[in-house]
Amino acid sequence: MAAGDDLHVAPLRPDGATTGTPTWIWSVVVDGRLFVRAWNGIRSRWYQAAMTQHAGQITVAGTTYDVAFQPADLALRDRIDAAYRSKYADSPYLSPMVSAGPQAAGVEVTPHQPKEPR
Repeated sequence: MAAGDDLHVAPLRPDGATTGTPTWIWSVVVDGRLFVRAWNGIRSRWYQAAMTQHAGQITVAGTTYDVAFQPADLALRDRIDAAYRSKYADSPYLSPMVSAGPQAAGVEVTPHQPKEPR
């Protein structure tokens, strides 16, 4: 996932069962943790769904995984920026991705941990 550039996110819809349309997104890994950002900041539909539902799927390298979404740790912002700068150095879209809007819409993606039955 660290080297790939084909990650798609699909947060759950309000029904909590079906996923939304997969959205291609840039991803970076910092300290073995996966982070993504919404290009359009906190107004992004997928970001809003991810922060509301906190669950969904990612697809990378042709494999789909159930995941949890949580806000990125603000203390890691500079390190996440550095990872974006390193991975996407040749892209004309890099500068906006490390600006305030996308920084505010940072998301950590973790493997989904199903709840234990009661």
